[in-house]
Amino acid sequence: MEYRIEHDSLGEVKVPADRLWGAQTERSAENFRIGAGRETMPPEIIRAFGLLKQAAVWANHAIQPDKMPKEKAHYIDRACRMVAEGELADHFPLVVFQTGSGTQTNMNVNEVIANVASRASGMPVHPNDDVNMSQSSNDTFPSAMHIAALLILEDSVLPAVEKLTETMKRLEAENNDAVKAGRTHLMDAVPIRFSQEISGWRTSLERDAEMIRLAEEPLRELALGGTAVGTGLNAPAGFAALVAEKVSELTKKTFRTAPNKFHALTSRDELVFAHGALKALACDLMKIANDIRMLASGPRLGLAEITIPENEPGSSIMPGKVNPTQCEAVTMVAVQVCGNDTAVSMAASQGNFELNVFLPVLIYNFLQSARLLSEVMLSFEEHCVRGIKADREKMRENLYKSLMTATALSPHIGYENTAKAVQTAHRQGITLKEACVSLGLLTPEEFDRLYHPEDMA
Repeated sequence: MEYRIEHDSLGEVKVPADRLWGAQTERSAENFRIGAGRETMPPEIIRAFGLLKQAAVWANHAIQPDKMPKEKAHYIDRACRMVAEGELADHFPLVVFQTGSGTQTNMNVNEVIANVASRASGMPVHPNDDVNMSQSSNDTFPSAMHIAALLILEDSVLPAVEKLTETMKRLEAENNDAVKAGRTHLMDAVPIRFSQEISGWRTSLERDAEMIRLAEEPLRELALGGTAVGTGLNAPAGFAALVAEKVSELTKKTFRTAPNKFHALTSRDELVFAHGALKALACDLMKIANDIRMLASGPRLGLAEITIPENEPGSSIMPGKVNPTQCEAVTMVAVQVCGNDTAVSMAASQGNFELNVFLPVLIYNFLQSARLLSEVMLSFEEHCVRGIKADREKMRENLYKSLMTATALSPHIGYENTAKAVQTAHRQGITLKEACVSLGLLTPEEFDRLYHPEDMA
């Protein structure tokens, strides 16, 4: 392999000749071989950094054109766009488990942008003096975290929730005539329309979307402008607000400068709150997926009140077996998100004095949760929920077997007499009608007049 010599404040470093990063990136790659090639910095963070650096270079040009002339800004801007668009993905090798402030990733971005701009322009572009002008890793990384988090929530998570919700609405409309046994404590309960059951699933998703949108608002605040400790040292007046405006233009999302940079550098409460909304979504998806797979259980010995698409063989030893695999994928993602919530919460609790130094692991888990939820919802909708069919005959059969339909008789013969009828029917293996008649509680004609399970929903 061929190398070139790069240098930083500690001296010279050999860097692979075909790589665009510089000395500080190379030192990090050598010093932190922890999850290399696997737990690397998420591409969403690299994209956010590209957008942030692009906004910063034009803010610097607008405020201090003597330090950032237009020609140099143009070449840096072009390199930033390449980073944001993923064209230089191979040049960001650093792992999550590095310095807790994300300084090495900030410098990785600075070095790549500086090298690309220098080569294209023929003029020297310095990673610190030019690309990192008016900035610190301590305010850029938190800002990139907020940008990445907001973008994935708005562009991936919410559209996936909405798509699944729309399918639920269609199923709800199609199944208003299907009445089935309700179940509480996993035991027989009074009747419910299948559409009503689906409406519970749908409303859970709608409420989750509302909570995610609420959690997005604090993420719109950017720490940039606080520099090292929140005082804004070396950042010119107006820089922070102008960068937020530029990021808003680039992303077509609303961002603003954080009013208190001391808070913005050290507290990660906004991401804890937002991940809490993702955890709520995960919990609801766990419930919905479990309901669906239990309702579809069978085909002969389970509830079998609905059918779901048969996507692949389910067993390597039992021929013909088909499993609710999409439901299982949803529940596994839900477990992962709940685990990630612990990591996010613990990381956010570790802000000490003027900085939190658990930033990379926090955003890694946050983005993983958002990505997995987005992808599993789209898969669940396409390969399972879209194809749900109610087995009305089986629903009716189970409905009329249910002894809890006797609840309709309670206003007429009383709670205790109804309980006697239920217990008699269950113990003797007879129908409710036969039990009521044998106990002298109702005549056959009275029972037929009062007992209509479909009307109980």
